[in-house]
Amino acid sequence: MQKFLNWLEKVLTPMAKAIGENKYLIAIRDGFLLSTPLLIVGSLFLVLTNFPIPNWNEMMSSFLGDNWASMLNMPATASFDIMTILAVAGIGYSLGRQFHVDAMQSAIISLVSFFIVTPFSTPFTPEGATEVYDVASLPLRWMGSSGLFLGMVVALVATRMFVALLNKGWTIKMPDGVPPTVVKSFEALIPSFVIVTVMMIANWIAHATPYGNLQEILFKFLQTPLLSLGNTLGAMIIAYLFLHFFWFFGINGSSVVGAVFNPVLRALSVENMDAFKAGKEIPNIITGQFQDMFATFGGGGSTLSLIIVMIIFCKSQRIKKLSQLSLVPSIFGINEPIIFGLPIVLNPIILVPFVLVPTINIIISYFCMDLGLVNYTNGIQLPWTTPPIISGFLVSGWQAAILQAILIVLGMFIYYPFIKVMDDQYLREEKEAGEKKEDDDISFDDFDFDDL
Repeated sequence: MQKFLNWLEKVLTPMAKAIGENKYLIAIRDGFLLSTPLLIVGSLFLVLTNFPIPNWNEMMSSFLGDNWASMLNMPATASFDIMTILAVAGIGYSLGRQFHVDAMQSAIISLVSFFIVTPFSTPFTPEGATEVYDVASLPLRWMGSSGLFLGMVVALVATRMFVALLNKGWTIKMPDGVPPTVVKSFEALIPSFVIVTVMMIANWIAHATPYGNLQEILFKFLQTPLLSLGNTLGAMIIAYLFLHFFWFFGINGSSVVGAVFNPVLRALSVENMDAFKAGKEIPNIITGQFQDMFATFGGGGSTLSLIIVMIIFCKSQRIKKLSQLSLVPSIFGINEPIIFGLPIVLNPIILVPFVLVPTINIIISYFCMDLGLVNYTNGIQLPWTTPPIISGFLVSGWQAAILQAILIVLGMFIYYPFIKVMDDQYLREEKEAGEKKEDDDISFDDFDFDDL
């Protein structure tokens, strides 16, 4: 095992170093870190509003009133549904600072550029009507994770253009004596005009297509390869490869893949539930419950296994603190804090286990059911926040609960060598940061009073 860890570190450390020195990837990482505290807080409130015990909603309504869920869910909505806005501002700010230009202006230009290529309308069909109306609004659909990929690209492009135009001297020079804030504002005037014009032209071209805007073009393009998927084991593996590939780039893979695949899974779940109620033989292995309860534990990538490894084996303070804060949400299937806080997005070190663990879970679970070792899922609809072990027992019996536990442990073994490489990297960074802080500290011992 130690030889494998040494080999893996030898292969992945240069990659990690290259990533750690890449300005664009650093900007993306820092942009996500801006929203990480809010995502953790929002996750805790999301667990409270979807707590997986019987009659939870009725019990809370008797204490807090009928609107308790919508009120309690506001922190989650306010953080998850504006994730892209925070990331765009953070990416622009970080990249601008690395290129030594006005970071705040970079963030503002990135945000404005993102809003230019995003439609300011939401489709709405009134009750009882068939015609769809476009209502002027700020669509939360694109402010959350669905718009994140385009937001990252726009922030990087807009900020890089801003840097290039400043370096070319396309600025308005102010005379001496003008306050620095005013000077910076006028310096950004011409670059801002050029960038906004370019983004407007891009949006204009997109508007001329049948899709109407860049957001829809991207979303439809990602969904196209999924349209031919069926309900076989091969189809589910392909769907989950796509799903986790999208998550790697910061795109909500569940939304993209689910729009195509979930209707098929729901229909298969209904068939199983009807057969279960009638006392007949349950027909389908691949169902919505199979996906929710056996493919991933703790969210995309089956990151509950990863978090347990982080808590038990990792030594860097960054990873230990993040894992402790992310554990409770992960138990209930919420893993945005770890996706964007570790991060997993654009992190090639974690990509292999992030894709491999769910794929292995699907294959093992499928053959355990096909061989009769575990019962088929019964089609009962459980809250999506139901923790593993409990969920397996309820939808498929005690054998399924044992299978879930085995898969979580297996996932830990797969994640371990990869997260240890990251842990060692972070330990070195923390050590260097501590030594630098000690060197920067001022002590009376540093003064030579004989020189006074």
